[in-house]
Amino acid sequence: MTTSAQRESPGTVRAWLLEGLQRERRATGPHEEHPEKRHTWWQVMCLTGVDYFSTLGYQPGIAAVAAGALSPIATLLLVLLTLFGALPTYRAVAQHSPNGMGSIAMLEGLLPRWWGKLFVLVLLGFVATAFIFTITLSASDATAHILQNPFVPGFLSGHEVGITLLLIALLGGIFLRGFSEAIGLAVVLVVVYLALNVVVVGVALAKVVSHPELLDGWQHSLTADHSSPVAMIAMSLLVLPKLALGLSGFETGVAVMPQIEGDLRARIAGARRLLTTAALIMSVFLLASSVATTMLIPAGEFAEGGKASGRALAYLAHENLGDAFGTVYDVSTIAILWFAGASALTGLLNIVPRYLPRYGMAPDWARAVRPLVLVFTAIAFGITILFGAQVEPQGGAYATGVLVLILSAAIAVTLTVFRAGRTVAGAGFGLISLVIAYTAVENIRERPDGLSIAIGFVVAIVVSSLVSRATRSTELRVTEVRLDETARRIVAEAPGQLRLIANEPDARDTAEYAEKDRETREYHHLPEDEPMIFLEVTLGDASEFEADLLVKGETRHGYQVLTVQSPAVANTIAAILFHLRDVTGNRPHVYFHWAEGNPVGALLRYLVFGGGDVPPLTREVIRKAEPDIGRRPQVHVS
Repeated sequence: MTTSAQRESPGTVRAWLLEGLQRERRATGPHEEHPEKRHTWWQVMCLTGVDYFSTLGYQPGIAAVAAGALSPIATLLLVLLTLFGALPTYRAVAQHSPNGMGSIAMLEGLLPRWWGKLFVLVLLGFVATAFIFTITLSASDATAHILQNPFVPGFLSGHEVGITLLLIALLGGIFLRGFSEAIGLAVVLVVVYLALNVVVVGVALAKVVSHPELLDGWQHSLTADHSSPVAMIAMSLLVLPKLALGLSGFETGVAVMPQIEGDLRARIAGARRLLTTAALIMSVFLLASSVATTMLIPAGEFAEGGKASGRALAYLAHENLGDAFGTVYDVSTIAILWFAGASALTGLLNIVPRYLPRYGMAPDWARAVRPLVLVFTAIAFGITILFGAQVEPQGGAYATGVLVLILSAAIAVTLTVFRAGRTVAGAGFGLISLVIAYTAVENIRERPDGLSIAIGFVVAIVVSSLVSRATRSTELRVTEVRLDETARRIVAEAPGQLRLIANEPDARDTAEYAEKDRETREYHHLPEDEPMIFLEVTLGDASEFEADLLVKGETRHGYQVLTVQSPAVANTIAAILFHLRDVTGNRPHVYFHWAEGNPVGALLRYLVFGGGDVPPLTREVIRKAEPDIGRRPQVHVS
């Protein structure tokens, strides 16, 4: 940190506070924040589509294993939930949270102060679960497709972890290079993959149509196992939670909104087109692929170790179009599964810097992209090694994270709509919330390990965030200091040294100011004619970390008083002293009385409530902010 003489202009506390971050950015290159260049909505759709559309690589097989002959019916219910549940919910989220912060931003204000912060941290734990497992599960599935291709050398078998780690490292490398490169690659991968799926699914459906006995056999298996259409629907509803991975693209769809070109209105419209188009495309492919795979693939091939296990459409590509085309399809599937983590990584890079650094719950360098890419890549490495790059064990955590996020979005929209007085629409979104809640609860009941992993992420984020908040508590924590006209006059008219009495306001009557003035002069041996200015800090929301300060001046009972509201007393006093030093060219003096009570308790009060033992904390903030002793404002305590 530099002194004021090295800064651009006097009083720029924001520049001082952020200088370390700027130095980090200069050292690591130009891609540290989301670039100014934005992209068309369909390009951004391809970015989120590498996650959403890539589920075709495993979703038809999951549906076949979970529902058997009921797979097309269960998939139809999933499509209905997509089009009439998740889609309208996230179209509303895009309207109310257009900066990519999603349902978390909508729910942040429901609980006040620290409760709201903790609530956000819990949701961020589920965000991390969903997005990190998007990276690791997709890369692991890409590895499975690599090893199951007939042309791949056998010596690679047994090296799943190494191959998956290589894929994740390559993904991180793309983002270290730059965001535009990621967008360009996503467009190519999505266009090629969807085109190949049109061929594979189209040929498969044509085969179904040309062989009516396949449809007859399917209908017979349905009626043999289920007594009525109602029983079929009921059983399909029971297995619906197992198909939840088919909803995976919506949260990332709103997370990438800041990348859409245009003003705020255009960005909202683009995000809605993105979500709608992706949902319609995916719905068509899900239904068509479930019909094709159910009718053309023997049930035994879906079992673990079978040729269609985790790769149903790839199986059809090899069976119906030959190994050469099937290999091309495998390469495309591997590529899009590998890059599926790109949309999740983009979402993390957009969401995390908007919350944790602002809360003081992450280092300030967490606002920059490149360090975060390295952090998330390292976490993905750890998860991959922990799960041995196996797809199925990661599915529970992935589905849990996705469903909790969709549920939080549905609840947020429901409450927002009800508050706007739209009762009928609110009831509709409330019904959607209940359906998604059922899906989430059933998924957790079926796979409780997923919730355990998600809770692990939540605990890790909460603990690390609170530790970071404690260690950063003595930073300056002020982004800007402004004096109103009266305050500027009081400072300008003060002769000689600026001397401030730190006063905790109470009655604010004549007796209070007279007594504090007398005690200060007596304890610090100041003459009666020495001009003194009172400085009063009123605590606002102590859970906030940074603040812009507006210092107001007034004359009260014949005394000059500067007043300000902020989340932390000591940091605020330090920032004001630095500002006064910069605008006057002289070091100001501030006078305190020692506080009574246990110093440990005072420290805890400071961390939670922003008060505590103010004099030593003020001095510590000043010491850390200004290395030059000769330029530090003077702190006097008696």
